[in-house]
Amino acid sequence: MGNVIFNADDFGYSRAINMGIIDAHKHGILTSTTLMANTPGFEHAVELSKENPNLGIGVHLTLTHGRPLLEGHKTIVKEDGSFRNIAFYERTNFVVDPEEVYAEWDAQIQKVIKAGIVPTHLDSHHHAHTFGINREIVIELARKYNLPVRNNLSLPDDIRHTNRFEMNFDFVGRNSELRQEKYLENLIEDFKRFETTEVMCHPGYLDYEVLSTSSLTENRVKILNFIINSQFSRKLKENKDITLATYNCLK
Repeated sequence: MGNVIFNADDFGYSRAINMGIIDAHKHGILTSTTLMANTPGFEHAVELSKENPNLGIGVHLTLTHGRPLLEGHKTIVKEDGSFRNIAFYERTNFVVDPEEVYAEWDAQIQKVIKAGIVPTHLDSHHHAHTFGINREIVIELARKYNLPVRNNLSLPDDIRHTNRFEMNFDFVGRNSELRQEKYLENLIEDFKRFETTEVMCHPGYLDYEVLSTSSLTENRVKILNFIINSQFSRKLKENKDITLATYNCLK
């Protein structure tokens, strides 16, 4: 029997994103999300988390959106004090002070914990934890807090992670009907074959914050609708060989 974690990135991004994630959880197959500690919807997300105790909540470590929690950074921010964009980290030769990254990410985890949330796992906005020295830092923090890490990079044996990570679920609805049907069939078979699978997705409604700061807009609403209303989602809920789970299944 396979444990499948449907995880929504970007909890806390905005009130509209938050409400979409909660609807995906309450009415669809979403089981998990990861919370951004430096975004306008953080407090709203914390309130919603208390009303939805079965929603697993991890930390969406952030280096590429908004402003840091800590002051005084030199290498991970631009001249205006906001974070650098993801293009900076996609360079093979980028240089940052690892102590700044560690301190900032540690502060983000601590903010989530102090808000009364027990984190289930760690991942990052724009997969920033998979680049360069950041990989070593997320592993160090995972050990400090005894937390699993999203399996989209090579991880040592002592770091818990799912057996499989699926990052293409957001493309459902963009492909032809035939390609989509085959993709979903293969996905179901993988859910049965692997003991644990995480499916990353970005459901949400749209508001001014999203439309003015995110490159991912309309598709958030489309994937939200799919998670709630698709035949795939209904069949998945009824499949006795698959358990919809959170990262707590790795404990």
